[in-house]
Amino acid sequence: MNRRALMGAAAAAAPVALAAPALAQTMPEVRWRLTSSFPRNLDVLFGTAESICRRVGQITDGKFRITAFPGGEIAPPLAALDAVQSGSVECAHTAPYYYVGKEPGFAFFTALPFGLNNRMYNAWFRHGGGRELNAELMGEYNITSFPAGDTGAQMGGWFRNEVRDLAALNGLKFRIAGFAGQVFQRLGAAPTQVAAADIYPSLERGTLDAVEFVGPHDDEKLGFVRVARFYYAPGFWEPGARLHFMANRAAFAALPDAYKHAIEVACGEADMEMLARYDHLNPLALRRLVAAGAQLRFWPRDVMQAAWRAAHEVYDETSGRNARFKKIWESYQPYRNESYQWFRVAENSFDNFAFPAAAQR
Repeated sequence: MNRRALMGAAAAAAPVALAAPALAQTMPEVRWRLTSSFPRNLDVLFGTAESICRRVGQITDGKFRITAFPGGEIAPPLAALDAVQSGSVECAHTAPYYYVGKEPGFAFFTALPFGLNNRMYNAWFRHGGGRELNAELMGEYNITSFPAGDTGAQMGGWFRNEVRDLAALNGLKFRIAGFAGQVFQRLGAAPTQVAAADIYPSLERGTLDAVEFVGPHDDEKLGFVRVARFYYAPGFWEPGARLHFMANRAAFAALPDAYKHAIEVACGEADMEMLARYDHLNPLALRRLVAAGAQLRFWPRDVMQAAWRAAHEVYDETSGRNARFKKIWESYQPYRNESYQWFRVAENSFDNFAFPAAAQR
């Protein structure tokens, strides 16, 4: 390339080089606060909120900074939605099903007993109408939300005494969240919802007979094995449990488009990373829990069958009195049934052979 051509190319490139800093300088400094529903010691749950905040800052060159606070510091753990709705904080990281007392439809966007697993939920949310139904519901609470993490299938909880049959649930004081509480109530238990930081003290004092939270990694951190040794599987009420990043709708609307996209990108990355972390950490933690004295058990068949019936009774009755729940259920149920049939063909048939085969080597 001759000297004249080289100078011409440099001159053509100069406006591009100058434009980027000029564009960055026009972006406003924005500071938000995020309230989590989880304590700081739960490194995957609270850590996911921190990673979203960190990633938003990276994408925006530090112009948009969100600071994460553990549950209880700037809002009660189970009132994160209320804080965002009112605008007392700009955003939260929480589980929508904590708020079924306000609106039963919130359950669909975390977990339903015998509902969609992580992959099925992704398909329904992205391609089966779930995203639009979520936006409609959240909009009525002055919220814009994005899926932001999933635990995968959860464990069935810690019990002081073995559950040999359905009768063992009678009068059982059980910490359990969402629609699962209604299911266990029909099975004779006395369900209650307790924030993460208060679960262990309640179990230790005998206020609770049994607790469920997430799975081995978190359960080990919370110390449940020290006061209840029977560890049940599966958590059929949470075949996948989705968390959401919730933003105050007016605050979100006021953001530049680039900042809105930064939130969406950060939540999408967190959505994948949380599940990957749990899938990596849970097998290791389960081995340690068993070595520490946990007695691994699986639900008796009569409990599972009764829970299936009770869950669908709850869904039918709730649909009869709540139009929004009915609308979402009429999208969710047929999608679930079709997904179950497909997963039986490829996924389940593979799992049923390969998992036992690997255990025998």
